[in-house]
Amino acid sequence: MDGNGRWAKRRLMPRKYGHKMGVEALKRVIAACDKLGVKEVSFFALSTENWSRPKDEIDSLLDMIKKFADEEMKEYVGKNYRVRFMGELHRLPLETQRALESIAQAAKDNTGIVVNIGINYGGRDEIARAAEKLVQENLPVTVENINSHLDTAGMHDPDIIVRCAGEKRLSNFMLWQCAYSEFVLIDDYWPDFGEETVMRIIKEYSGRERRFGGLK
Repeated sequence: MDGNGRWAKRRLMPRKYGHKMGVEALKRVIAACDKLGVKEVSFFALSTENWSRPKDEIDSLLDMIKKFADEEMKEYVGKNYRVRFMGELHRLPLETQRALESIAQAAKDNTGIVVNIGINYGGRDEIARAAEKLVQENLPVTVENINSHLDTAGMHDPDIIVRCAGEKRLSNFMLWQCAYSEFVLIDDYWPDFGEETVMRIIKEYSGRERRFGGLK
């Protein structure tokens, strides 16, 4: 969810205002995905590398994450959304950990759209943790076993990876899962995303031919 700070700077506002508006965009996109029949959607909220940012910005992000969990996600549980998280939550403040874990537990048996959010997440870290679990369980290293020990176990690989704000790199996001994902690059900053943006993405994706390494 890129470009929050740049979006705010263009409006002569502090970066934390951009993150606040980014949360509003997140709500719009989740609602649009549910409306348009998307079955699973994942968001990159806080990476393992983001801890190097200024402390006041990290504190602001963590406050918004907890507020989002306390307010919006409880509503999502009631809407039959299944809420999941990727990443090592134990590095987060204890109150934030408890809020996120409470939501995930309450929504685990829901059958609607899966809303998966990466918090303190990194693709390399996820793969390393999966490999460590295989060693601990004395399991052979196979594609199936790695899949079943990732944070996304039980989910499908993403059909589409969307990069916004003009960025053109993965930035350590879902490295294992994106092997055959289609990439959609959008110049819009994240706070400008909404239903119209989601429809544009789906329209572009629908015109792609997916071969998964084979011929058609």
